[in-house]
Amino acid sequence: MRVSVLASGSKGNAIFVEMDGARVLIDAGVGVRRVGRALSSLSASLDSLDAIFITHEHSDHVAGLRTLLRHTDAPVYSRPGTLRAMAESGGDLPAERLFAIHDAVEVGPLRVSSFDIPHDAADPVGYEITGSCKCTVATDLGFVTDEVRTAMEGADVLVFEANHDLAMLRKGPYPWPLKQRILGNRGHLANDEAGRAIARLRKRPQKIVLAHLSETNNRPAIAEETVSQVLAESGVPALSLAVALQDEMVTA
Repeated sequence: MRVSVLASGSKGNAIFVEMDGARVLIDAGVGVRRVGRALSSLSASLDSLDAIFITHEHSDHVAGLRTLLRHTDAPVYSRPGTLRAMAESGGDLPAERLFAIHDAVEVGPLRVSSFDIPHDAADPVGYEITGSCKCTVATDLGFVTDEVRTAMEGADVLVFEANHDLAMLRKGPYPWPLKQRILGNRGHLANDEAGRAIARLRKRPQKIVLAHLSETNNRPAIAEETVSQVLAESGVPALSLAVALQDEMVTA
């Protein structure tokens, strides 16, 4: 299995997962040229994608989707509420390429399961991709529910939100209503919250990629240090941690 976070952050998100000969893209929030270049560096291509899965309709997750669909025949899956929200926003997406996922779909040898996440979108989800290995993608969530925790359990690779440093957010330049949104239970996960959620798992991931970092209210080194410290204080042995970036691809 290969999991490559092509881009992660408020300016655009995309994750490529290759497992057992199948290739899927999670979100399409960056331009098609960037996705194409990244896939080429991984000996893949846009037209080799077997499916595209969308977590929710916010622009940093779907901004590149319409153009991307001109370069691949891959079907697009998301929850019905997300598909409606994308249509209502004027995304001008071809309806025949869009498919609702209620629980799970098969993509070749893979099973891709959706699970609810608490976020301020129409019908947001994370994804659990299972074949010979397991990859879980859980970002853009205000807190970790039991359903999210179940999806995280036993993942070989976990792509998990560590959006902000609490002190940086509280002291930072954002207006108070935006800070309240981020801090709310349908907002984003703080670094220390991410660490505690990982520490509570019974079967922890082999590799963790911290994702969706705020460029204003976080730093890669701070996210990694905070999560590592929380894990150490919880008595968790050192885990393989990487940090996804907005402008560089990170592969786990």
